[in-house]
Amino acid sequence: MVLLHGFPELAYTWRHQLLPLAGAGFHVIAPDLRGYGRSVSTAVTFDDDLLPYSALNRVSDILGLVRALGYEKVAAIVGHDWGGPTAQWCSMVRPDVFRSVVSLSTPFFGSPTLPLARTTRPAASAASVDIDKDLAALPRPRKHYFTYSATRDANENMWHAPQGVHDLLRALYYFKSADFKGNGPFPLKSWSAPELAKMPTYYIMDLDKGMAETVAAEMPSKAQINACKWLTEDDLAVYATEYSRTGFQGGLNYYRVGADPSFSGRTIDVPAFYIGGDSEWAVYQSPGAFEAMRTVCTNLRGVHIVTRAGHSIPEEQPEQVNKTASGISSGGHRHLSELSVIKNH
Repeated sequence: MVLLHGFPELAYTWRHQLLPLAGAGFHVIAPDLRGYGRSVSTAVTFDDDLLPYSALNRVSDILGLVRALGYEKVAAIVGHDWGGPTAQWCSMVRPDVFRSVVSLSTPFFGSPTLPLARTTRPAASAASVDIDKDLAALPRPRKHYFTYSATRDANENMWHAPQGVHDLLRALYYFKSADFKGNGPFPLKSWSAPELAKMPTYYIMDLDKGMAETVAAEMPSKAQINACKWLTEDDLAVYATEYSRTGFQGGLNYYRVGADPSFSGRTIDVPAFYIGGDSEWAVYQSPGAFEAMRTVCTNLRGVHIVTRAGHSIPEEQPEQVNKTASGISSGGHRHLSELSVIKNH
């Protein structure tokens, strides 16, 4: 099994999964992904080559790692957050190697589309939505975190945050977790500025603020920090130490590369599972994606919404992640004739 972390995370994110899944009979691998942690010796810069961060090159990274360790097949590739799209592409491009896929937080997205017969058919008449322009025009001007993350200033804002990397990460993880009581996600009606603005500011940011300022407003109290068992100060120190050393640009580069059109129209055909948290907006941040997963995955076996879980599902509710991941890898799952949601308590 291969476990792929997200942003801003590390291989350490999977610390609760390694031994239980190994105990279930799997050889489990959790690498620092390209641009993160110990994958780099010096900080990545904004002007570095982006090609190594492309989807197909990330697939090559994981395939090369698996082969280097002496394996031809992977029972399951599991991805959280940005690890999700990488895991999805692995299962789509090399289904002969990656035999099943589990995506946490990030729904299964379809492959990019290429227009058909553009030389003989006019382009669609409907004007595409300029979501950045529309968000900026709201009575409370906003911007999408994806747009912010792709800017030159994002790394500097986070790496040299006024509150320091440690407190920035503490506030960000808390803000997106089930511990933050303001997280009550629900499906959005459309990809429009008024609908997107219903999400918290870690996704739809105030126009004049960076991530450092955004999360500083939600810094948990000392009592809340002491009560947090899923991310202790020792755990947080692992993340803070690495990101203080490398900065955030390696992970931010994932926001700057587009999807590869080479696999336009390709579906994910291996057994697939989705795991989301009932207190995380990632499930619904792309309107319609959650509901459309059955079209993207022809063999979607189940959708699990874990209770009392925010965005950091592997850390907040590790037992449920372990149970689901080991179940799909061992073949102990049933085919679902219709998309179903299983609430894990």
